[in-house]
Amino acid sequence: MAKLTVVASITAHEDKIDLVKSELLKLIDVTRAEEGCINYDLHQDNDNPAHFLFYENWTTRELWQAHSSNQHLKDYLAATEGAIERFTLTELSHIA
Repeated sequence: MAKLTVVASITAHEDKIDLVKSELLKLIDVTRAEEGCINYDLHQDNDNPAHFLFYENWTTRELWQAHSSNQHLKDYLAATEGAIERFTLTELSHIA
């Protein structure tokens, strides 16, 4: 199977930007150390600081799915409950 690219778009409520950003930053080192993680890069929109984007590459979809059930993501979800306005996730297969 081809390498999996995941793009996660997170928009915080305006009054929760700092909270969401700090919780997203906590995910980086632990996720980058996971099996199958090629890169896990967090971005913040220059025009809309409430909008964050993760650009991730994984060796397999199965290893990304294992990441999705890890405790640090559960902790993030609990810490940001009610702070997220919008979340979208896109899975892409690397073809060239």
